Amino acid sequence: MSSNSQMENQESTGPKKKLLDQVRDVLRVKHYSYRTEQSYVQWIRRYILFHDKRHPSEMGAREIEAFLNDLAVKQHVAASTQNQALNALLFLYREVLHLPVEERINALRAKKSERLPVVLTKEEVEAVLNQLSGRNLLIAQLLYGSGLRVLECLRLRVKDVDFGQRQIVVREGKGDKDRVTLLPAKLIPALQLQLKEVKVRHEADLAAGFGRVELPYAFARKSPGADTEWGWQYVFPASNISVDPRTGIERRHHLDESVIQRAVKEAAQKAKLPKRVSPHVFRHSFATHLLEAGYDIRTVQELLGHKDVKTTMVYTHVMNKGPLGVRSPLDG
Repeated sequence: MSSNSQMENQESTGPKKKLLDQVRDVLRVKHYSYRTEQSYVQWIRRYILFHDKRHPSEMGAREIEAFLNDLAVKQHVAASTQNQALNALLFLYREVLHLPVEERINALRAKKSERLPVVLTKEEVEAVLNQLSGRNLLIAQLLYGSGLRVLECLRLRVKDVDFGQRQIVVREGKGDKDRVTLLPAKLIPALQLQLKEVKVRHEADLAAGFGRVELPYAFARKSPGADTEWGWQYVFPASNISVDPRTGIERRHHLDESVIQRAVKEAAQKAKLPKRVSPHVFRHSFATHLLEAGYDIRTVQELLGHKDVKTTMVYTHVMNKGPLGVRSPLDG
């Protein structure tokens, strides 16, 4: 038996549920994303293994500190990674074990990186887009033209694309917030064609006994049959039907983000750009180019869905006017 299997067998607070299964159950009841579920379970597993498989209920703030110190000092993780590990452990104690950590956790903090975002010029954006075609081109154009995050784009539902108002409603974005962003008029014909093709596939799925998609939270129970409705289908569905890892239901998920990540990377290489280009770079470029065009930073903040304007202000440092928008004296 593997060490992980042994650990899950030993980590049980009751005769029926293993500890990590309890964690998964609570995460799902509280509507955490599958990605967060995977991450939290992995961090809790690592925490337990770090302390020689001791049950978390026998440990507390000191053991959490030791684990976080190891991440910072020996494993040199980023500050965001260390924070994610801490959040997972606090969730475990507060929501699963009902043993909230009252003591202050004084762990050594990983150094927070202060890096500027990679931004492409308009010419560079065009060069990359010219190397893409079809569905991948449309996705990249939406990332740049609407400022969407990759998963926000791939999780778009048919009902959230408003051609009449020329806007896109982003549901459950970062921080579980909804927001509205713009839909470029230039992309309307291509997007309408994409939806036409998706509808044909959806109707074929229905005829084959499928045609279901994952619905948010408990909406599936409140509205039986809604998961087959056209409005709830993904704008960019996966090529194949797959089994949902949480429910075991066969259905068509949205396109995997690795597909567009790989396509954009290859397009940038073909365009011979020296910059490190990922799909998220299009979002950085969207924000920077809007600010360069004179749009108010608060407007850009709302379009991006940033909670704090300070996050948006980082783009003022990479605008095409030199650092902080200052003109060099050498240029007159």
